[in-house]
Amino acid sequence: MRTVFPNAKAVGAFGILMFMAVMVVMALYGINYSTRKSFSVVRDIRKRDQIERQIMSRSRPKNVSIGTSWVTERAKGDEKQNDGKILDFEDTEDRLSSKSVKSDRKSDDVTEEKAVVNVPESPIEAEEDARRREKVVEMIRHSWDNYRNISWGYNELKPLSKKSHSHPIFGGEKMMATIADGTDTLWIAGLKDSYNEARDYIRDHFDIRNAKGTVSVFEVTIRHLAGFLSLYALTKENLYIEKAKNVADALLVAFDTPTGVPKGLVNVASGTASNYAWAGGGASILSELGSLHLEFSYLSEITGDSKYSRKVQKVRDVLDGMEKKDGLYYNYISPETAQFRSEHVSLGAMGDSFYEILLKAWLQTARTDKQAYKMYKEASEAVRKHLLLKSPKDGLTYLAEMRNGELEHKMSHLACFTPGMFALEAAYELDPTRKAIVMNVAEDLASTCHESYIRSETRIGPEMFYFMEGREATSDSEVGYILRPEAIEGWFYLWRITRNKKYKDWVWDAISAIDKYCRVATGFVGLKNVYNPSAGYDDVQQSFFLAETLKYAYLTFTDDVLPLDKWVFNTEAHPIPIMPTNTSSL
Repeated sequence: MRTVFPNAKAVGAFGILMFMAVMVVMALYGINYSTRKSFSVVRDIRKRDQIERQIMSRSRPKNVSIGTSWVTERAKGDEKQNDGKILDFEDTEDRLSSKSVKSDRKSDDVTEEKAVVNVPESPIEAEEDARRREKVVEMIRHSWDNYRNISWGYNELKPLSKKSHSHPIFGGEKMMATIADGTDTLWIAGLKDSYNEARDYIRDHFDIRNAKGTVSVFEVTIRHLAGFLSLYALTKENLYIEKAKNVADALLVAFDTPTGVPKGLVNVASGTASNYAWAGGGASILSELGSLHLEFSYLSEITGDSKYSRKVQKVRDVLDGMEKKDGLYYNYISPETAQFRSEHVSLGAMGDSFYEILLKAWLQTARTDKQAYKMYKEASEAVRKHLLLKSPKDGLTYLAEMRNGELEHKMSHLACFTPGMFALEAAYELDPTRKAIVMNVAEDLASTCHESYIRSETRIGPEMFYFMEGREATSDSEVGYILRPEAIEGWFYLWRITRNKKYKDWVWDAISAIDKYCRVATGFVGLKNVYNPSAGYDDVQQSFFLAETLKYAYLTFTDDVLPLDKWVFNTEAHPIPIMPTNTSSL
């Protein structure tokens, strides 16, 4: 082979051009390879202030790809090849019965109705699903029966200690969080005797006015209020409307601020609202204030009282009108001024559910809530442009966090809901290139979350995983697992939407690992270290284990229950029916 010696001047000119191009890219995306600090985040609201202060030094990884350029190129290839991963159901005979919704949106905004359908299974697959489904039902029974026998009426169970467990967020130890959160799972799984007992207990004993301390507006909304609304939607028993109103009416005081942006805590007894002192200097939290829309709007829909939907619509209008740098929403907002109080962006804790609820609010209104879709689409573009990265070693796609304009190369288990969110977005996208781009992002993120699971000894993912110092999708610090649902949730959506069996298998693998490592004689508990199961347990059976983790697992193996063209799930996996197309929101 002939050796070619290029012209020295040409090489010099080319080098200058390449340097300038790199500088432009770094300026556009804010890439700064300086040492950055990171911290863990957990759901327990009591620990967030401590965690915000636990700063650890981390080095920034080199050669990280940012944005969606590599996804776009692959999407163009997928569009040409049409590999069949993204289902279009307009011409499918097996389509579930649903009316096509006409929209006055432009074609690049939204698709016509494309239901998620049941593709006929082979007898072997059907038998396998039945076996797996029955196992999940057994896990539901084991979880519920032990809660009932040990902690009935209390919030949660401590299986190892054989006593009740509670968080301050519920306002008292006997606010029956597990009953409010888990009863719709009993109904869905066909456990009617257990359901009937829970229903009677709710009817006879639940009253939000029994709260002795402050309640979290967000947590009580997504667990209690949403649980009751879901139970009404499933059973049409009016007692649940009354219980839902009981909760919502007590929370309305949180919205009495100069801007309408709600505060995060309510003292039910005194009728006063406040914020966490540690949260951005008393600010409200994006994932909390921005995730109330489904519940309050649906309550207005079924009661005919618009006072609930007016509150959350005001919040939406404020968020829509706020100035957002690069289209990104920061995690803390002042309820007094409606101004951002930090420059922290995350699709994990503090930010997560705000984004999914924008999309689901649009879907729940039969895609008539144009404001929700506009805001979601703008946020989706901004997140994928500024937070989506590809690791240098294994090419894993992940969503970083951003603080003060600098990226933190970590992804929390909480953020593993995003594959499902992006898959839902892709399912209703008309433009074929954008559809493929978004679905590729969904599938790539799902694979990364799966890697976080299979790279641990237990095959369960940690609370937080990193992409730095040679680590990819692993952790050396936040190594626990508290029975979280998000990874299973993401794979559930991808199974329903793509029909790719690997997602169903991933759910089964995760559930099997949870059953192996988290099961004890008196319930299920979290792990202190997914890389070393001998480190022990956390001794808490979280209410969301029944509400979300086991429900999504059950629905993965039960395709004819709660089809995605008829229902949306709130951020706690409580199903809310999609409005009829001839109905408008209040």
